[in-house]
Amino acid sequence: MEFPSLSMRACKTMGGWTLLLPLVLLLWSSVVHSNSDYLIGLGSYDITGPAADVNMMGYANAEQIASGVHFRLRARAFIVAEPNGNRVVFVNLDACMASQLVTIKVLERLKARYGDLYTEKNVAISGIHTHAGPGGYLQYVVYIVTSLGFVRQSFDVIVDGIEKSIVEAHENLHPGSIFVNKGELLDAGVNRSPSGYLNNPAEERSKYKYNVDKEMTLLKFVDAEWGPVGSFNWFATHGTSMSRTNALVSGDNKGAAARFMEDWFERKNAVKMDNVGFEDGGIPRRISNIIPSLNDNHHELLEIAASFQSPPGRPVTKSSSIARRVRGALRQADKPKFVSAFCQSNCGDVSPNVLGAFCIDTGRPCDFNHSTCGGKNELCYGRGPGYPDEFESTRMIGERQFKKAVELFSGASEQIKGKVDSRHAYIDFSQLQVNLPNSKVVKTCPAAMGFAFAAGTTDGPGAFDFTQGDDQGNPFWKLVRNLIRTPGQEQIDCQKPKPILLDTGEMKVPYDWAPSILPIQILRVGQFVILSVPGEFTTMAGRRLRDAVKTVLSGHKDFGNNIHVVIAGLTNTYSQYVTTFEEYEVQRYEGASTLFGPHTLSAYIQEFTKLANALISGQPVEPGPQPPDLLDKQISLLTPVVVDTTPLGSNFGDVISDVPKNATFKRGDMVSVTFWSACPRNDLMTEGTFSLVEFLQGKETWVPTYDDDDFCLRFKWSRPSKLSSRSKATIEWRIPQDVAPGVYRIKHFGAAKSLLGSIRHFTGSSSAFVVA
Repeated sequence: MEFPSLSMRACKTMGGWTLLLPLVLLLWSSVVHSNSDYLIGLGSYDITGPAADVNMMGYANAEQIASGVHFRLRARAFIVAEPNGNRVVFVNLDACMASQLVTIKVLERLKARYGDLYTEKNVAISGIHTHAGPGGYLQYVVYIVTSLGFVRQSFDVIVDGIEKSIVEAHENLHPGSIFVNKGELLDAGVNRSPSGYLNNPAEERSKYKYNVDKEMTLLKFVDAEWGPVGSFNWFATHGTSMSRTNALVSGDNKGAAARFMEDWFERKNAVKMDNVGFEDGGIPRRISNIIPSLNDNHHELLEIAASFQSPPGRPVTKSSSIARRVRGALRQADKPKFVSAFCQSNCGDVSPNVLGAFCIDTGRPCDFNHSTCGGKNELCYGRGPGYPDEFESTRMIGERQFKKAVELFSGASEQIKGKVDSRHAYIDFSQLQVNLPNSKVVKTCPAAMGFAFAAGTTDGPGAFDFTQGDDQGNPFWKLVRNLIRTPGQEQIDCQKPKPILLDTGEMKVPYDWAPSILPIQILRVGQFVILSVPGEFTTMAGRRLRDAVKTVLSGHKDFGNNIHVVIAGLTNTYSQYVTTFEEYEVQRYEGASTLFGPHTLSAYIQEFTKLANALISGQPVEPGPQPPDLLDKQISLLTPVVVDTTPLGSNFGDVISDVPKNATFKRGDMVSVTFWSACPRNDLMTEGTFSLVEFLQGKETWVPTYDDDDFCLRFKWSRPSKLSSRSKATIEWRIPQDVAPGVYRIKHFGAAKSLLGSIRHFTGSSSAFVVA
């Protein structure tokens, strides 16, 4: 069990026994399962949205427009069912958050396919909170303003991917067992609003060692026939390792961790152990298993490479990029693929930028209470562990989660046993009566956003003269606010001490600006309980909710005292933040973004307590009012792709900038090739790839080795101007440290739109080159 605590550098130098250790653990863990109490099934599917022209969801930065792919996004699902009874579904999205409209349409499709087997009661859809995915898939106005309204392509690919991941999980249902494990991960998150946290009672804070939750909780799924088939874990840290200026679609640190772990397992599960190694930064590769020993004669390799010059771009079929995918080509057709999800929890005040927040003009720490530099929030930025390289920070935070998950996965021995059950209710949070513990009766408020919301956070500061911790507001911006909507006195009093910037809950033109009806949900699998919350709970808010539910469940004959309760944040819909009452008073970003007023958390605790009591008593709950389906009211101002062209005499896929002639590269070098391309919105290449690195096996056979799913490969798309019909694709390959020497080339797949609207798929290849 030493592997996860070893540095990856040590793993590279300690010889074969160290490399064999994870395999030994894996083989051992595959026989730990006892009698199969459940049917288990896992599935995943590509949900990578439009990689061009679409605003990214998360930072609300109108200038952050997708222009390529860092690595692809996926929906990952598990189903757990009693052989003749209840079942639950949990879907983890490489997306910023869940969407009420997405959830509604997924449930409609599941009903058409399976009847009442999967409903809002037992299906949870959760987002990892990456801020680098295409936006425009939510239905409320305030969340789609920067994306120029609704983006049908973003919406459709997510709905399709969720459905297909659930269908795959359903078809994979097979007797199996589940194990749980948990442990501390200390260096993947810090509190970005410590002054807000410090406003919580000192007695309460003294119960906890840290001001963020450091615990990761992992479920391990073991198929009775195939052994381990997946893992899902919950850990709180924001998906903001990639900055507000990044333009490449990315799953950020949690998406990276999932890819690292899935590759790790497939690699360790391979029969062959030849060429075992680790990719840059310690990320295991499995492709080298298919690469034989090579002739290391450099001169001969150069001669072979010289015989493969860049050919003209050529037409291909739509399925060509899918057929060349690395992981699709390697998977055993008769065995379920390993699915690993890194799920979000109460991340509201937790940043992955663990070095702290500093002023970009002076290099000094930002102001503690307001996160400003000389009074300006725009200058205060958090620094990730790889600062100033955001890709490196993403890799490092992802790797830290991955390594902890491997440790928990390998050591999981507590078996999940007991009932499968769920409870779900829709609650109108706009005017909910809340009974406080001191017998006082209060109400929540219609949604509203405070002035400090516009200040942003240290992960992504806002603009103008807004600051965190503002409980007064600004006369000028109040005047601007009043031109949109003036909040009434009742709303002002209800939301105090929040000064209202946008009275979103009472804004209805052209349709609802913010949600009021929210889903809350509890999923139970034995002694493991998931609280599905439709927002971002801060650390202490999450602790209070977990403790309240655990208090209800503890000691009940179905649970005993051994209960694992996790919060699944950003689930089923999105309603921004939830702070404690004390944090709300400080009015930092998180408090200003707590929509329903100072008693929002108390409302959640009250309603989740009701669900928990219904769960242990076996009683149903009132379903509550249905949320609106606003699909028919959506407005989109995003212009469509009209036509793609190339210069006269050039083909789509032709190389513009090739590798140097007779080029030899070494590990760690960057290889870059640019092609004439077309808009990626013409075909999202779902379950396919825009970019590909191929390895020459023998003298003629090109083998896929790296594609869009790989951290070391980047697809960058650009056009000379916004209205230009010409565009270029630059593919960059940072050669991994474990790559096998030999002859390689880079390929690009794309799809071009003609003036008549037809789509033509194409491919292009660089000249071959040598990696020594």
